[in-house]
Amino acid sequence: MEYRQLGGSGFKVPALCLGTGTFGGGSEFFKQWGASDVAEASRLVDICLEAGLNMFDTADIYSAGLAEEILGEALKGRRDQVLISTKGTFRFGKGPNDVGSSRFHLIQAVEGSLKRLKTDYIDLYQLHGFDAMTPIEEVLGTLNDLVRAGKIRYIGCSNFSGWHLMKSLAISDRYGLTRYVAHQAYYSLIGREYEWELMPLGIDQKVGAVVWSPLGWGRLTGKIRRGQPLPETSRLKSQLVVDMGPPVNQEYLFKVVDALDEVAKETGKTVPQIALNWLLQRPTVSSVIIGARNEEQLRQNLGAIGWNLTAAQVAKLDAASATPLAYPYWHQRGFTERNPAPV
Repeated sequence: MEYRQLGGSGFKVPALCLGTGTFGGGSEFFKQWGASDVAEASRLVDICLEAGLNMFDTADIYSAGLAEEILGEALKGRRDQVLISTKGTFRFGKGPNDVGSSRFHLIQAVEGSLKRLKTDYIDLYQLHGFDAMTPIEEVLGTLNDLVRAGKIRYIGCSNFSGWHLMKSLAISDRYGLTRYVAHQAYYSLIGREYEWELMPLGIDQKVGAVVWSPLGWGRLTGKIRRGQPLPETSRLKSQLVVDMGPPVNQEYLFKVVDALDEVAKETGKTVPQIALNWLLQRPTVSSVIIGARNEEQLRQNLGAIGWNLTAAQVAKLDAASATPLAYPYWHQRGFTERNPAPV
């Protein structure tokens, strides 16, 4: 397993991280992703550790806390061997203060995650989304206190826009508060908007990307192709899942899959392995979160490391997945002498 620096910190994380959205299946939405119990989760953890993957990502809202509970059980007796990443901010309860990044809710969320995970510290704690109702100074001051108390080692954010992240970093610098070193962001061969603003920001400010849904919300599994029905097991059969995920034009998807198929023939690798390997070669990417319903899927995804696509193969995938840029990015690309593109 390759280990990479997490942003500008001294912390090293594995290039692949196991996501636990498949643990528990505690709601109609999460059942579509998986429903691993403690026994299966423990087996998946075993396989990960054998492969050198020692980072596990979860969140308080995954199956209403059940995913954290199952992960905590699966990691019993080996907490010192692993890195735990979790998230909070989204609603977790019915009360007016059971949502957001206020001091009240963040402390409540961290204490709840620690209890469910059966640990006394979290290696990487990330805000699951931006809270525009709470002053950023309050948010960062609270996170800084939790770091100083030893309950969190490093902090990150998730799903922030460029200005959310940059303003937060500026406030951290102004007041000497703990800085975000990670941004858990959606990025895939069929979702490249991350490159427009967040990637240049990550390069400039040394914020590492922890990529979620690297297979485009289940569309780059190799099972979805032009003129074929969705597989019976596809989560995309659920309208709830489709509605909550990134929109993707079907013809664009098939164009990218065609290119992936070509590269698959050249390399002897699977479509998911190629899609993951492409991401691992992008600037700012510190770790890519892989999901797995079962042992077979996990082993296949682990096959994305230990080799690299050629420059020609990367160029082929880049061309197939290119999309028109929004303003001001198309304008900036016309003046790369003074404003070079990151990729």
